Amino acid sequence: MENCVFCKIIAGEIPSAKVYEDGEIVIFKDINPLAKVHLLCVPKEHYKTVAELNAAREAVLGRALKTIGTLAPTLGLGDGFRLVVNQGETAGQTVPHLHIHILGGEPLKWE
Repeated sequence: MENCVFCKIIAGEIPSAKVYEDGEIVIFKDINPLAKVHLLCVPKEHYKTVAELNAAREAVLGRALKTIGTLAPTLGLGDGFRLVVNQGETAGQTVPHLHIHILGGEPLKWE
């Protein structure tokens, strides 16, 4: 999608602090962190919500979750982390491209 900030990051048109990239996903630091470690895991294929999942997208998200778990200790998340997926504007989704917030590196409050 031509006006999507995450698509532009994936394409290299906007710089980001990438910590991981493969053929299906990219993980980079959030520019407005809400925790000591705040990363975003973004599938390279553009779609907005989990309602748009199909079998291939489900598989990519499954591998993304596995990758997050595998990388956690090297990302400063060895003691635990929280995953958040906001769906729609009323839930706080500000970029209309499915993404997973990865939060941790400190004790997290539940509010």
